[in-house]
Amino acid sequence: GAQWPGAIDNRDPSPEFVSKSNLLPPPMRPVHSLLLTLVAGALPIFAASGWQTDFSAAKAAAKKDNKAILLDFTGSDWCGWCIKMKKDSLDQKAFQEFADKKLVLVEVDFPNNKKQTDAVKKQNEDLQKRYGVEGYPTFVLVDGDGKELGRHVGYLKGGPTAFVQKIEGWTKTPSAK
Repeated sequence: GAQWPGAIDNRDPSPEFVSKSNLLPPPMRPVHSLLLTLVAGALPIFAASGWQTDFSAAKAAAKKDNKAILLDFTGSDWCGWCIKMKKDSLDQKAFQEFADKKLVLVEVDFPNNKKQTDAVKKQNEDLQKRYGVEGYPTFVLVDGDGKELGRHVGYLKGGPTAFVQKIEGWTKTPSAK
C-alpha cells in the first residue's frame, strides 16, 4: 500500500534504518530543527531580564549599552533572606522591567548544592574579595569598569519599588544634570 515518504518499512530488518532519525515523517524534521533554531536564536533577547554569571561578559555588555551592573552576592539555595529577596523583589515584574532598561544583572552565587564550573567559583571568590562582601544577600552596583556606585547589605523591605528607588539613588550624580 501507499505509505508516506520516509516511513519505516517493517519488512526491512536492518537496524541502521531505524537509528537514522527516520522515525518522524520528513515534514516534521525540518520544523523540529527550525523550532530549535528559533528558540536558540531568541535566547539572547531574553537574557536581558535574566541573571548571568560571567562578570567579564557583563562588563562588556554594560559598556556597550551604557548600563550599570548589579552584582547579587547570594547563597541561592540556602540563604533564607536571599531567597526571600529574590521572590519579593528580584523576580517581580516591576524590578525586571527596570533592570531590562538600566542594568546588567550578575548573580555571584555561593551555593551549597547547586553545580558551578570551577571558573565561576573562582570568579565569585575573586569578586567577593574585591568588593569586601561578608554576608548575603549583598547587592553591589558597579559601572562598566567595575567601579562601585552603591551597595545594600541584607534584605530590603518594600518590594521591587523600594529596591528600584535605592538603585536609582546610587546612579543619580550631581554631574548628570
